[in-house]
Amino acid sequence: MSSLNFIGGEKGGVGKSVVARVLAQYFIDKQLAFTGFDTDRSHTSFTRFYADYASPIIVDNYEGLDAIASAFETADAQHPLRVIVDLAAQTAAPLTRWIQDSDLLEVMAEMGVKINFWHIADAGQDSVDQLSRLVATWGDRIHYVIVKNQGRGSDFSQLQACAALQQAQDWGADVLTLAQLHEASMRKMDRQNTSFWAAMNIKSGEDSLGLLERQRVKHWLHKTYASLDSLPL
Repeated sequence: MSSLNFIGGEKGGVGKSVVARVLAQYFIDKQLAFTGFDTDRSHTSFTRFYADYASPIIVDNYEGLDAIASAFETADAQHPLRVIVDLAAQTAAPLTRWIQDSDLLEVMAEMGVKINFWHIADAGQDSVDQLSRLVATWGDRIHYVIVKNQGRGSDFSQLQACAALQQAQDWGADVLTLAQLHEASMRKMDRQNTSFWAAMNIKSGEDSLGLLERQRVKHWLHKTYASLDSLPL
């Protein structure tokens, strides 16, 4: 089955682009066909790290967003496609208008495309509030993937007690925990716009990772992939 993965959370700095990059590396390592779209005009983080796979689009422009759906026109049961959309902060309103005006949920269902809305959460109340809005908007019409990003906090008790989380789980939502990756290693990768593959394999250069840093990235990805294996991707 093809899948459309909106990587959101509405807040800035919760780790949306990191999750998009992990998902891209997962598809690469599993040799699964995919393409990506980056809606962040300020940082274009996804495009910088995976330039061969991701391209920028403008989220408040229907023509730009239409490219997301058009990507599936050549996909079929024998040649499924996975699409990753890295959503910038504060994009929920224009994205919702486009989805509703275009009957996107119905069109994707007819084409056999699974829609996954990823909610990347930090440990703050804002992430809880944003999840409540997301669930109120879409109800049981989509599949939710809720990611507790430990790189942005450790106490997710507010999220765990959230009625929206319980409701989403009743509808079959997946809830994942993304472990924190060593901060210094992440900074080095960010400075060099390094993909996870390059971080684990390039051993020379000012910001290259050391032996044990590379091993920690490899171990972190292995744990993360184990969580992704169970998702409808």
